[in-house]
Amino acid sequence: MNPLLLVAFPISSFITYWLTIKWIAVSRRANFVGKDLNKPGNPLVSEMGGIPVIGGLLSGFLYYVALNTFLFHQDTYNVYIFGALSTALLMFIIGLMDDILGWKIGLSKLQKPLLTIPAAIPMMVINAGHSTVALPFLGVVDFGLVYPLLLVPIGIVGAANAFNMLAGYNGLECGMGIIIVSTISAVCYMTGSSWVALLGGITISALIAFLRFNWFPAKIFPGNAFTYMIGALIATLSIFGNVEKLALILFIPYYLDFLLPLRKKMNVEAYAKVNPDGSLELPYDGVYDVTHLVIKALKKVKQRVYEREVVSTILFIEIIIAIFGVVLYL
Repeated sequence: MNPLLLVAFPISSFITYWLTIKWIAVSRRANFVGKDLNKPGNPLVSEMGGIPVIGGLLSGFLYYVALNTFLFHQDTYNVYIFGALSTALLMFIIGLMDDILGWKIGLSKLQKPLLTIPAAIPMMVINAGHSTVALPFLGVVDFGLVYPLLLVPIGIVGAANAFNMLAGYNGLECGMGIIIVSTISAVCYMTGSSWVALLGGITISALIAFLRFNWFPAKIFPGNAFTYMIGALIATLSIFGNVEKLALILFIPYYLDFLLPLRKKMNVEAYAKVNPDGSLELPYDGVYDVTHLVIKALKKVKQRVYEREVVSTILFIEIIIAIFGVVLYL
């Protein structure tokens, strides 16, 4: 890999960092703020963190394309990169609409995933990925045209909406994104898909820069534009690198986060009940979210549980799952 390509990492990181600082100031003046419901007093925090992150991602990806076009004269992967960017941008726009209008017009839990379906079209029309897929328990399966026309949109829409579910705690979405994308990128690099690993590295660089402001106590929330976009990018990287089996393993916490609220017909929130000292309690009698499950588990070993501990525990569990996934995949 040419060292010049690695410059895309600091470009993505710097642009994200700089834009986040600017957006925090702008969002406060424009009243794009929301209550931090896991803090005493519910302090106001800047919202729609997907805006600076998409800026960093665009900068890094387009730098990569520019080098391919003008310096290396190798445009083999450019169409795939633009396919990924198109899907990410469409998901970003849909998420931004949800951030701005969703609470006003009352989008239902069914309408939201349906709105994300068009974002998968760019990846469908470029016939992204490999129709031969290695799946857990099933082995290698060749899906033919079913892969780009059905499985690709299902994967992208599913990943985007799943990634949007396990959320609401400082640093959780961004931290999970870093772990998942890092794992996929590492495996892609080890299996010869270095160009996919480079796209993953650009994404990781943007996420790390954003985490500086999203970690406890958060100065900015990611928002739906962030979660839809990163979830879709995770799917596209998995498709490009032919590591769908690994992605399915990495999303284990999200399957659980989907199943738990079904007992309440999805009419629950992930937010905890906050004590005056900042410690957290279960908001319901039962457990209806992965965060609730972690709070209950931590309560077994310590008297007071705090938001930072809940997030750190979930991230640690995801790292264990990632290690297991890599060992199983390789």
